[in-house]
This record gives sequence, structure tokens and C-alpha cells, in this order.
Amino acid sequence: MTQGPMPAELPEMLRQHLQAAVEEMEREIRDQVPEYAGDDGGEYARRVERAVGDTVAFFVDSVDHPNADARKLTELYMRLGEEEARQGRSLAALQNAMRVSSQVACRRFIKDAYRLGWSRETLSRLTDSLFMLLARVADAAAQGYARQQGQLATERERRRDRLRDLLVAEPPPAAGAIAELAVAARWELPKSIALVALPAGAPPGARILPPAVLADWDAPVPFLVVPDPEGPGQDRLWPVLRRLGTAALGPTVPVGRGAVSLRWARHALTLAERGLLPCDGPVRCVDHIAALAVHAADELVGATAGTVLGPLLELAPARRQPLAETLLTYLECGDNAVIAAERLHIHEQTVRYRLRRIAELTGGRFSDLDGRLDVMLMLSWLVRTGRAEARTA
Repeated sequence: MTQGPMPAELPEMLRQHLQAAVEEMEREIRDQVPEYAGDDGGEYARRVERAVGDTVAFFVDSVDHPNADARKLTELYMRLGEEEARQGRSLAALQNAMRVSSQVACRRFIKDAYRLGWSRETLSRLTDSLFMLLARVADAAAQGYARQQGQLATERERRRDRLRDLLVAEPPPAAGAIAELAVAARWELPKSIALVALPAGAPPGARILPPAVLADWDAPVPFLVVPDPEGPGQDRLWPVLRRLGTAALGPTVPVGRGAVSLRWARHALTLAERGLLPCDGPVRCVDHIAALAVHAADELVGATAGTVLGPLLELAPARRQPLAETLLTYLECGDNAVIAAERLHIHEQTVRYRLRRIAELTGGRFSDLDGRLDVMLMLSWLVRTGRAEARTA
């Protein structure tokens, strides 16, 4: 059944009470929506109140002109939704303000219907039109909110990427530059950081990280920036690193020294991938300082090994390795053959026999060591690499 037109006098009747209706809605919004109460809501609250006035005015005009263009009104609500997202709020306050306004409007419609003798059809059409309009502007606010949230998320990710790159830059950036970008990226500035070097090609499903961890998956050697790595709760990071494959955690450094941590993390990762460091789990540089130092100076160690280790390097690998490992372990154990034997899982007499053999080969060179640290570094290099190409001529 086709509905007839609205009574011709209805728009003018509504206009006579328009200002009073808007003022009542504003009062109710301030009373019922805490975010817009008193002066606390500020300029944005006044913008919402003005939007309510514009909505009521448009609604009255649409009664007279059903095909009125609502684009300006929907654009207004899209901007309101965007502002809510920018301020980090939900849409709840704006939606509550619209709900309160609709309640005021319906109460007034019912009161006027009894007072002025409107037909039930007129009242029904008025309320239907009102709710259709409110649904339309609510949808516009939601679109604006979602669009702005997407833009904010994208911009925040760009800032986090810039911050991540700044944290590993050389020379180190100014502390103020890092702090300023951290605020813009909503990243709480830690007291220290550590870098984690990762193998390329980690599966996407394994890349779910704690929110504070910054990542560069596209770098030639992917890496993570871990804030306060020695702080509480960071043990939860280890299962994540295990899912990512071989991983190496660099030393903990001040925020401006990320490049140092990353350099050593990548060095440790390379050694782990070559089998020169254990890689049954994430490798921590702090657990392998001697090995990392020796391999970092590989060329120097190799060139001087013949001078320091002498005849040991002349032996075949099958004879050289047990002797070198025994001497290194003996020195690490404070010249205690019993403890060294326990570590090597051999008999104490075997340790003593090997030490005598070393003394015979070297003429007792290692019996009273002045350069103990140098010898231990050389032996560590020899045991780990098995190399002997750097013999004296």
C-alpha cells in the first residue's frame, strides 16, 4: 500500500520547535554521556553538539524534501569518526550521543502527536525516517573511524620502521632523536636493547612477536630489536625465537648502541650456521665471548698460531685435536687434572698422559705459562676449527 505524503503543515510545525529540541538534546547528552559532560569535553564536545543541531535541521528539511542531499551531513559524521580514532577513543561516546538524541526526538514526536492530533501513520513515518537517517550517519562515522584507524596503523608502522633503523644506525644517532621518534611510534623507550639476528625465510606464521619487539624481515640478515632483554618476562621470547630457526642474541647495550649488538649477533649467527657454535637453541653472545673474540680475529690468530702453539700444529689432526682439547680444558679448570677429566669424560690418568706428551713435544713450553690467555685463545681456535694451515715455515 502506497503511503500518502506527510501533512503539509508538519515541516513548519517541526521548525517552530527545532531550537528547543536541539537544546534539550544537548542537555541530555551532557548529562548522560560523561565524555561530553561540562567543559571536560572541550572543543570536540561542542563539535558533536553542533553536529546534533545540523542533524535535526537536516531531518526537518528532509520531511519537506524527501530527496534532500545528505552528503554534507554524512561527511560531517565521517570527520567526527576520524577525530575519535585520532584521539585514541572508541566510537561509544559518539554512538551514545546519537542514541540520547534519538530518544529525545522520539519523546517529543509522541508528545506532539497527542497534542496536535497527528495520525499514527504520520508518527510512524517520522520515527522511521529519523532512525534511517541516524543509521546512515552512524555508518558514516564508523567508516571515518575505520579509515582513520587504518591510516594511523600504517603511519605508526612507518614510524616504528624508521625507529628500528635508527636504533641500529652508525654512527649512533642523538638520544633526543631516538626519544622523539619513540614517542611518535608509541614505543616505550627502554633502558637497554639487544639485537637478534635471524636466518632468512622465517615462515609467516612464526613471525608473531610481542608488541614491543621491532622487526626487519626484509633485511639480508633479518633482525629483531628486543627492548630490555634482561628484564622480567623476556623468557617468553625464547619459544618465539625457536620457531624462527637458528637465532643469535647479541649483547645487551644502551639504546644508542644497537649497531654493536647487531654486528655481534650476526657474527654469532654465521658461526652457528657453520657449526662452530652450538645451535640447538637460540645462541647468546654472552655465553660465547671467547669463541666470538677468537673468530673475530681469525686472520690474526691463524697467522700467529704457529709461533704460539709450535709443534702441536705439526701433528696430524687425529693426534692434535685430543691433545689441544685436553690442554685447553686443563687450563680452563685451573690446572686441575681431576676436574678436567670429569669435563672430558676420560680418566684422570689419560689427562696426565696427554699433558706429559704435550710437554715432550713442546719442550715444556706450556708448563709455566706467562701468556696463559693467549694460549687459551689459540687452543680454543684450534679445537673449534680443527685448522692447522697456519704452520710456521
